[in-house]
Amino acid sequence: MTLATAPVVAAAPVKPRWRVPRLNTRLYLGITITGVIALTAFLLPLFYKGDPAAQGMFLKNLPVSGQHLLGTNALGQDIFWFLVFAIRNSLLLGVAVSAGCTLISTLVGISAGYIGGWYERIAIILTDTFITIPVFPILIVLSALVRGNTSFLTVGLILIAFGWAWNARTIRSMALTIREREFINMARFSGASTWHIITRQIFPYVYAYMVVGFINTILFAINTEASLAVIGLSNVAVPTLGSIIFWALNYNAMMIGQQLWIIAPIVTTVLMFLGLFLLSTGYNEYFAERRGVA
Repeated sequence: MTLATAPVVAAAPVKPRWRVPRLNTRLYLGITITGVIALTAFLLPLFYKGDPAAQGMFLKNLPVSGQHLLGTNALGQDIFWFLVFAIRNSLLLGVAVSAGCTLISTLVGISAGYIGGWYERIAIILTDTFITIPVFPILIVLSALVRGNTSFLTVGLILIAFGWAWNARTIRSMALTIREREFINMARFSGASTWHIITRQIFPYVYAYMVVGFINTILFAINTEASLAVIGLSNVAVPTLGSIIFWALNYNAMMIGQQLWIIAPIVTTVLMFLGLFLLSTGYNEYFAERRGVA
């Protein structure tokens, strides 16, 4: 009599367990603050059909009420809706300017660092020229020449022209160190094109810095436009965080009892800057942990 042999059950292959880095506190707070502000700025305007910048739409200097959440100002505008549209326009300007600056700085920095030679020398001369130019005085002069007639597009193009150089120089330095590594030489000797090496081999190493630079450039664009608007050198007819502060200062909001007219945009600006700062530093920490550095 033979003993029955128990069937052998093959063990299921063990799937590798990928450790997904958890969102750190800074990144979580940054996403929350920035997300709430962005959603408020882009969703609420859908429910308002009028022009928030139109003057004399409401009675002047009305107190806070259910109809006017922040009251009205000395121009007969609803402060709450003007602020909502100001946040939206400032964010749109910041993101557009940041996208343009990031695109230029990444292309110039990576290509100059990898290609080298005469192309790198020309790129460095151009980059250093824009770095050494005092940005804010030039912006004041350019804005003063077209005072009151500066379009939003013109302001954005000026900010892009003076905002790409710093990141381009840093990315070029990173590309210089990467191009001497062994895997770059292997890709070059295997016949990979320059575009392939730049986009597939070098770009992943500068991606994290590019994202952080993108967020920081949003801060630069919003801050610069607000500074120009506060001193009356931007188009203050367009609702932005700078233009609302300009009108509040121009009509002495604190003296006429309209404190919310100036306090609300200042608090919003601080919260926006805090959210973007936490988002920038938090993402940097998150990326380092994901690559196993932290």
